[in-house]
Amino acid sequence: MNFASSQRLIAVLFLGFASGLPLALTGQAMQAWLAVDGVDIATIGFLGLVGVPYTFKFLWAPLMDRFELPWLGRRRGWLVLTQLALAAALFWMASISPAQTPLLFAAAAVTLAFFSASQDVVIDAYRTDVLEPNERGLGASMSVFGYRIAMILSGGIALIWAEQWGSWGAVYRVMAGIMAAAAVVSLLTLPRVNNASKALASDAGRELLGFAAMLTGVLAGAFISRWLLIGIGLDPHDANKWIQLLFILAGIAFALPLGAWAARKVGFTTLNQSLASFFSQPGAWAFLLLIVLYKLGDAFAGSLSTAFLIKGMAFSQAEVGIVNKIIGIWLTIFGALLAGALMLRMSLYKALLVFGVLQLLSNFGFYALAVMGKGAWGSFPLPPFDLGFFALDTASEIDGLLMAAIAGENVTSGMGTAAFVALLMSLCNRQFTATHYALLSALAAVGRIYVSPVSGVLAESVGWPTFFLFSAVAAVPGIWMVWWMRQSILGLNQQEKTA
Repeated sequence: MNFASSQRLIAVLFLGFASGLPLALTGQAMQAWLAVDGVDIATIGFLGLVGVPYTFKFLWAPLMDRFELPWLGRRRGWLVLTQLALAAALFWMASISPAQTPLLFAAAAVTLAFFSASQDVVIDAYRTDVLEPNERGLGASMSVFGYRIAMILSGGIALIWAEQWGSWGAVYRVMAGIMAAAAVVSLLTLPRVNNASKALASDAGRELLGFAAMLTGVLAGAFISRWLLIGIGLDPHDANKWIQLLFILAGIAFALPLGAWAARKVGFTTLNQSLASFFSQPGAWAFLLLIVLYKLGDAFAGSLSTAFLIKGMAFSQAEVGIVNKIIGIWLTIFGALLAGALMLRMSLYKALLVFGVLQLLSNFGFYALAVMGKGAWGSFPLPPFDLGFFALDTASEIDGLLMAAIAGENVTSGMGTAAFVALLMSLCNRQFTATHYALLSALAAVGRIYVSPVSGVLAESVGWPTFFLFSAVAAVPGIWMVWWMRQSILGLNQQEKTA
């Protein structure tokens, strides 16, 4: 491996960290904040919808493909801008109480998710553009490694800090400082992408007009769906959580087709040509379905895992943070590096299949914890320690079954994600990398975002053991799709795709 290759992989590792940090702050860390403030499980589930921008990011990704900010080169200007915006959003969120001003808190969280999704658009495109085809397997592993390290910090260490400091606001301010530092690193150190990635030559004014028309169509679709449901006698403020969920899903079902129609009519060129490029490849629709289903079981199990451990099993924030992230760090590192090493020697198809089965099996760890209960496998002592950036002042007893469940989830989820990222990169055309990857990863986020409200209602309705059995069953269709599409996956051209 030469110096240039090492530099690219280090950049991908750093950007994986930058991508993972804000995600946990609208996910697991936010769940813990809400749980400690006494918010009910169903409401916590619905607040998972603050992550909706992750599933719509392909709508504005074409602008990031078409336009380049001056002086910093392709991709890097957008990276610096989104990272600075993330720092500002985190500072804002740190000043708000979710219990006292829930709507303002939700607005801040949605803003944070929007800028995080926008950063992901650029990071995913940059990673696909900067890596050589033979570096993608290891690059995907390095990206997942950095991503998981960030989630250890913002989704694990953050819980310990919150308990020790007695303030989630202080934790979010620290995270804002880290994002500001990431912007400086992006500005000064990231290598430039090569000439294979270049913006589409199209009329800039027409692009912006097409984007505005698409947004108008999306908003019109959302309002039409709401009007129709109210017209048949349903109330969007009904106490029945399933009715509320119906309004949300119907809005999405109407908004996207109408937005796509408006984009075609007015002429959102980058979006239209990008979609035409993707759907011209064999098996495009089947690949989209595979992307939605592959991480679905993992999404169900993880959507309320922190709330389950704190509210359902009565573990402390510190214990969840220590077990979920601190002790699990070595297993996460092992899983990420093992996935990268294996993918140098096995086909993408085999990696997706094997790692997908392991993801499914990891759900039974949470099921066992829900059925057998706290203390079923005993515990072991963790002595006090001080690592400088956080410390454990007194010895703590760590639950054995909790440790096993979390370890299995960390390793297998990281392995599955590494193979999944390599699949997404192999499906992208470099002229439309931001749009293609945003579309694919947005579909991948459908499970993580939209199962959250369903999970909250389902867990309250059927109980935790049945909920985690259901999460295991939800993983089966994705594994079957990998097997059914084996020839298409094996036939993916790992060389660069050009328009």
